[in-house]
Amino acid sequence: MGTQIVQESKRCLQCVNPQCVKGCPVGTPIPEMISMLLEGQIRKAGEMLFRNNPLSVICSLVCPHESFCEGHCILGHKNKPVRISSMEHYISDYYLRFMDLLPEKRIAQKVGVIGAGPAGITVAFLLALRGYDITIYESKDKIGGVLRYGIPDFRLPKTLLDRLEEHLIRMGVIIRPNTLIGKRLTLEDLFRDGFEALFIGTGVWTPHRLDIKGESLGHVHYALDYLRNPEVYHLGERVCVIGAGNTAMDAARSCLRRGAREVTVLYRKDKQYIPARDVEVEYALIDGVQFLYRARPLEITLHGVQYVKTLEEENAPGQYHDTEETALLSCDTVIIAISQDPCATIPDNSNGLETGIKGLLVTDSRGHTTRKGIFASGDVVTGAKTVVEAVAQSKIVVQAMEEYLEGKIV
Repeated sequence: MGTQIVQESKRCLQCVNPQCVKGCPVGTPIPEMISMLLEGQIRKAGEMLFRNNPLSVICSLVCPHESFCEGHCILGHKNKPVRISSMEHYISDYYLRFMDLLPEKRIAQKVGVIGAGPAGITVAFLLALRGYDITIYESKDKIGGVLRYGIPDFRLPKTLLDRLEEHLIRMGVIIRPNTLIGKRLTLEDLFRDGFEALFIGTGVWTPHRLDIKGESLGHVHYALDYLRNPEVYHLGERVCVIGAGNTAMDAARSCLRRGAREVTVLYRKDKQYIPARDVEVEYALIDGVQFLYRARPLEITLHGVQYVKTLEEENAPGQYHDTEETALLSCDTVIIAISQDPCATIPDNSNGLETGIKGLLVTDSRGHTTRKGIFASGDVVTGAKTVVEAVAQSKIVVQAMEEYLEGKIV
């Protein structure tokens, strides 16, 4: 691994106008990172990456690099791009073993972070480094959000999240797990108890329904629920996954690792319209996942999924209509993976928090919600996006929160 990292580092052209940096949502200083690595300054490079993106060690594994940094590498026009992600992960993973960052000062202002997913972790780290008194409220038993409960371990080792949690605690961040804010404890309670600003980063955890007959049967599950704890599900030998996004690929590959002999992804369009990353589809195919294209589910029965075959409109690429031909895909278990929405627990039990399309929180470009002192970013604002996009927006929100808090100092 180390030899490959050095070889890749030496391939970098050190462009005067690095397009890889422009392609990164958080502007990772890639040329500087590579120079430091080659000069033997790996810890300095790691600190630089962490301060720019506290989830660098995560993004280096799960980002769609082909669309961001590596997709903009000039070498990729005629050859293979530099494997920036591999270098970033090597450096960031190494640095976490030695990281000793602590707040340079202590500011006697309490900030509550609701939700410990990518956005919440980013905000907690950056505000803690600035010296604020941070408490994280997480509805589940461990931090990570979608990183822990939505991405399989074979794609993202959960030990990385455990190490990040250790550093949060070392910085003085208090983590309160298994605490759902909204009903028993409300935003009003937090303000009453001395929190001067609140951040909401609760993600999107309500799966979309198909709204077809058979969806309530016992062998039907939603991908988000399945991925939280695959060990408790009895799948049988044949599984049908409905949907073709990244979550569907994760569910399909997880099923094969949990004993299913045959997993089929059912998708209503053709292969070129699959929303999942190409690399995730390729890995699914390598693992043995099968794909059934141009098939829209009509009904779920005890024997499988009844579907109608579809055809693409001649004059409207990407638009499909039903044919008269139907068939049954036999299976023992059905997993539905067709997107998700936020939970309404907080806005339904709070005053002044406006929501918009599909229940997403309404904010301005800097993360101010419609209620003073409350900020938000991540999927609960944008809908499901990439981890690095959540980090990028959360960095902007941190600046806005700091300005707000500084204005409250008397």
